Amino acid sequence: MASVDVEMVKCACPDCVCVVSVSKAVEREGKAFCCDECAEGHPDHAGCEHAGCTCHG
Repeated sequence: MASVDVEMVKCACPDCVCVVSVSKAVEREGKAFCCDECAEGHPDHAGCEHAGCTCHG
């Protein structure tokens, strides 16, 4: 069985549509996020500011 290296993952923020490379992801509690806003659960309800994404926590 061949191993598969996952290089891109969906941001762990439920409302976020962003896909982020594992090497650049913000990691919190073993989950990968696209940015600090998503990783912190959008404390100020700010979006991730990535084009086309409407997540705000």
